[in-house]
Amino acid sequence: MPLLPWDEIDTVLLDMDGTLLDLHFDNHFWLSHLPQRYAEHHGISPQQAADELLPLFRQHAGQLNWYCTDFWSRELQLPVSELKREVAHLIALRPDADTFLAALRAAGKRVALITNAHRDSLSLKLERVELAPYFERLISSHDYGFAKEDQQFWFALQQDFGFVPGRTLFIDDSLPILRSARDYGIAHLLAVRQPDSRKPEKDTEEFAAVTDYRALLP
Repeated sequence: MPLLPWDEIDTVLLDMDGTLLDLHFDNHFWLSHLPQRYAEHHGISPQQAADELLPLFRQHAGQLNWYCTDFWSRELQLPVSELKREVAHLIALRPDADTFLAALRAAGKRVALITNAHRDSLSLKLERVELAPYFERLISSHDYGFAKEDQQFWFALQQDFGFVPGRTLFIDDSLPILRSARDYGIAHLLAVRQPDSRKPEKDTEEFAAVTDYRALLP
C-alpha cells in the first residue's frame, strides 16, 4: 500500500459496495439468493435458473441497468428490493472503514460517496450501516443517468460536485471503473484487494490496493 500525499489531496471520492461495505452481501444476493427465488417463482430448478440468469447478467454488466433494481424487477418479474431485505443481515462495514471516514472528516477533506447502486439499494445499506454522517454528498450514478464506467458520469459529477481531478483520491473495487476515472484525469487511485471477505484477494493489476484502512489515515 502506498503512502498517500495527503497535502496534495482535497477531495476523496469513495465507492460503497466492496469498498466501504463487504461485497459478500451483493455476491450472495445475485449469485445465490436471487436465483433461488427466481427458480421458486418460475417453477424451475436452481440450475435452470442459473442458466437463464447468468447470460442476462453478462449482457448488462457495466451498464446502468445492471445496477437498477427497477430494471431487474421488471425483467425477472420479481420484487428485487424486497428480496434484498430478506438477506439484509449480511450487509456489513469493512474493517476500519468508519475509522478512515472519521479521519477524513477530521482532516477537513471533502468526502463524497459515489455509487452505481440504485437509490433503493443505497437506502437499504444506509439503514443497516451508519455511513451518511461522514459524507458531504451521497451520489448515485442513477442521478445522472450514466454508470461510473461511462465518461459522461464523471463530466456530470464534475458539474454537480465541482472537484479538481488532479487533487482527488478515488477508491473503488472495480478495475473498469478505476480506469474510467483515470481516463477522466483523477490523479490518485486505489483499488481494493479483497472486496468480498469470503473470497480470496484479487489481482488489482496496474492499481495499488487498499488492504488496511488504518494504514491510509491522513
